[in-house]
Amino acid sequence: METTNDFHSIVVHNTPLMDVRAPVEFEKGAFPGAVNLPLMTDEERHLVGICYKEKGSEEAVKLGHQLVQGEVRESRVRAWTKQLELHPDSLLYCFRGGLRSQISQGWIKEATGREIPRLEGGYKAFRNYLMEELAPERQTAVPVILGGCTGSGKTVLLNRYAWSVDLEGLARHRGSAFGKRIQPQPSTIDFENALAYALIRHRHQGHAHLLLEDEGQHIGRCYLPKPLYEHFLTGNLVVLDVPLEKRVENILGEYVVLSQEEHILQQGQESGMALWRGYIESSIDRARKRLGGDRHKRIKEAFLSACALQDTTGSSAGHSRWIRILLEEYYDPMYNYQLENTRRKVVFRGGWGEVQAYLDGFGK
Repeated sequence: METTNDFHSIVVHNTPLMDVRAPVEFEKGAFPGAVNLPLMTDEERHLVGICYKEKGSEEAVKLGHQLVQGEVRESRVRAWTKQLELHPDSLLYCFRGGLRSQISQGWIKEATGREIPRLEGGYKAFRNYLMEELAPERQTAVPVILGGCTGSGKTVLLNRYAWSVDLEGLARHRGSAFGKRIQPQPSTIDFENALAYALIRHRHQGHAHLLLEDEGQHIGRCYLPKPLYEHFLTGNLVVLDVPLEKRVENILGEYVVLSQEEHILQQGQESGMALWRGYIESSIDRARKRLGGDRHKRIKEAFLSACALQDTTGSSAGHSRWIRILLEEYYDPMYNYQLENTRRKVVFRGGWGEVQAYLDGFGK
């Protein structure tokens, strides 16, 4: 049966992947764009595993065939063939590229006459390849770090450039204590796999520089591998200066208006608003120790007042007040202190247009 270990090509060409592992394995970690079409369910895999421990490999294989036969087997094959109709260039894999993927290959060939390649070494080999690609010594582009106070619109500017990688986008998080999105964050393994994909493609495109947003090692519950994070810290800083009024407007638009719309779209008007308000309020409470008692009280009172005003008038404009306090009295002093004490070199600083013009020069 045909195999491939051309992992670089898979990443660069975004080759569709069929993951025939059990759902519980897939949930722990998979590859970008992979579809879980398991040979065995979690329960079937569990029973086969017990049999393997008690009676050995041969009996475990027999049990597997007993559990997945007849209509059960046909339903699995139909799922695979449907995926192949949609994506004829798909590859398949199991954990180590062994028995499960070989069985799947054989059944697909019987049903369609086609031989679908499987990943040599399976998930484990491909995962090892991606982790090696996250090593600092594999990075050829020079990091350029885009900094600026909270609400400056750094992510919007960053995504204008093909030589950038959006870490917050990969982590599905806005990067602050209030940055959680309605869509769950990926597992750390999925985040690492997606980051490796992004860096491999960036290098394949031949960019001399890598534009990143100024982030901590943790982005929500996702975190950058320490050696790679330390490599990113070697990059020079480009600081985006945006007036407070504009930053309040940006935060209001993204963290309030857009976030409320996302919650309502997924949960409905009443439940969505309740979920959003609960999240923001709990975020304020979690930051109480860092904010200090008086500041925490003022921010929370301003937030609750804005919610009451929105209930009465339908306007979200009142949320500007607590956002302003949070930026002016907490986030801005913290960022300015970090900037004053950083060992990194600030190579450019300016407004939106000036920074954009500076970054445009890297693409020439």
